[in-house]
Amino acid sequence: MDRMTMDERRSIEAIDQAEMLRQVERWVAVNSGTRNVPGLNTVGAMLADGFAALPGAITLVDPDPVETVDADGTVRAIEHGRHLLVSVRPEAPVRMLFTGHMDTVYGETHAFQAMRYTDPNTLNGPGAADMKGGLSVMLAALKAVEAAGIGDRFGYDVMINSDEETGSFSSARLIERVAKGKVAAFTYEPALPDGTLAGARGGTGNFSIVVTGRSAHAGRNPEDGRNAIVAAADIALRLNAVRGPRLAVNPAKIDGGGPNNVVPDHAVLRVNFRPHGLDEIERARSQIDAAVAMVAAQHDVTIAVHGSFNRPPKPIDAGAAKLFALVQAAGADLSIPIAWRDTGGVCDGNNIAAAGVPVIDTMGVRGGAIHSAEEFMIVDSLAERARLSALAIARIVAQGGL
Repeated sequence: MDRMTMDERRSIEAIDQAEMLRQVERWVAVNSGTRNVPGLNTVGAMLADGFAALPGAITLVDPDPVETVDADGTVRAIEHGRHLLVSVRPEAPVRMLFTGHMDTVYGETHAFQAMRYTDPNTLNGPGAADMKGGLSVMLAALKAVEAAGIGDRFGYDVMINSDEETGSFSSARLIERVAKGKVAAFTYEPALPDGTLAGARGGTGNFSIVVTGRSAHAGRNPEDGRNAIVAAADIALRLNAVRGPRLAVNPAKIDGGGPNNVVPDHAVLRVNFRPHGLDEIERARSQIDAAVAMVAAQHDVTIAVHGSFNRPPKPIDAGAAKLFALVQAAGADLSIPIAWRDTGGVCDGNNIAAAGVPVIDTMGVRGGAIHSAEEFMIVDSLAERARLSALAIARIVAQGGL
């Protein structure tokens, strides 16, 4: 604490954990599963009210069109909520990006809908850690920086999307746009319970491979049929065989088929890839193309591939290493130990890094058991992590970037 400047001290003095907790409780009480558009609209409006405390222009951005492939192979559009964008001092010399998401993995019919305290310092609730607690940390940190009076040198965008949990397909272009020109970015996914941050991340790609064969009687004339299930399984085996230390492949599901006495003429194979380098993305793409071509020829079926590698791998490059070192030093001055480790998970930090911006994507609360009914947020990490963000921001601004 003795090494902090007066500006830095002012940037953390105004942080009010009790106010932050009340905020989280209000936001957690509203279901905002990715497919619950009315719930997302409600939470989006609540967030807009909260972030109106910042001196910027607030916009609710319409989502980009997104399609999905149903079990019968039908491709249809799916609805998403709007994304919240706050732009503050766009002409300032030092500009940062702060991102989060308002959606959760808990839909309207999910059993996990209510919050409770398992002890005075632990809030169990849907989205408490991932990431409504993180959104409160982001807002408190930015309010603290504004209160410290260093804002004239500092501009930033806040982007809170409605579809991160399903891949940010309707917000990917928005993320790319707002990342341009930023010296650094913080994303407010939760840290681990002990405060460990995510370092390097692999990428991900999801594909739905639609196979159309020909139906026939399974006993009378099976040779006239073209079995789509068998063809889909052949693709799954071929793709599974290309996995390696830097490319995980998970053929996850085959939809299709019907009565036992009918050769199935339809199947949809769902496959997830986890590449640990851009070279592995290219290798996976070539293997998909090769498997599809060979199976289409050998089984005499028609195949359509839907999907993409929507999250590129996120390495710790020189810029990211500088940002981690700065946050670690800020943590030391606040008596908050900061460490990080690589993870197989993905988030919007992958997309931000792909835009060439150094990013730390676990600046949110300490918590755990996310994506389960045991999800929890550690209450006293609200103010702790807001102070960490505010101090790190103040130092980035003071030195004019990284």
